[in-house]
Amino acid sequence: MKLTARNTHRDIAYFYLGLIIAFSFSGIFLNHRQDWHPRRYKADIKEITIAPVHKDSVNDAFIASFTAQQNIKDNLRRFAVNGNTLRISYVNHDVDIDLGTGSGTLVHYKITPVLGQMTILHVDTSKWWIYYSDVFGVAMLVIAGTGMFIVKGENSFRRRGWKLALAGLVFPLIFLFLLS
Repeated sequence: MKLTARNTHRDIAYFYLGLIIAFSFSGIFLNHRQDWHPRRYKADIKEITIAPVHKDSVNDAFIASFTAQQNIKDNLRRFAVNGNTLRISYVNHDVDIDLGTGSGTLVHYKITPVLGQMTILHVDTSKWWIYYSDVFGVAMLVIAGTGMFIVKGENSFRRRGWKLALAGLVFPLIFLFLLS
């Protein structure tokens, strides 16, 4: 095989095709996670009732006791009292309780099979994945660089492609500055 821009571009793109597709889907899912989050879909909603509690009594010990009483086997993320509502967030559960009445809801979340795991690719911070992602980033640069030299003639990068590439660079920058 001859080492050309076309061959390099094609072979690296083939190698990373699965990851490109997974990153594309997971990126779309994460962009819309306020509406639908594949790592947290509601699997079960349960009405709960506890004895009314004064908001000054809500502390780490109360949360630990509540967690044990409700038999929640999950890691606590945070809790907060807003007005008369206690919100407890665990990794796979959310709890909302009206402190005055003691009534509330316990929501259990599950990961959507396959789609939920794909989103983990965007947020994983393990060392091996960071190194692999760095290699992937370099490969994407090679694909972009070699792609500029594949087409010759009227539709080449020199004649036409640079304008599209510039527009493709300016477009996200406009959003970046408008949204920040």
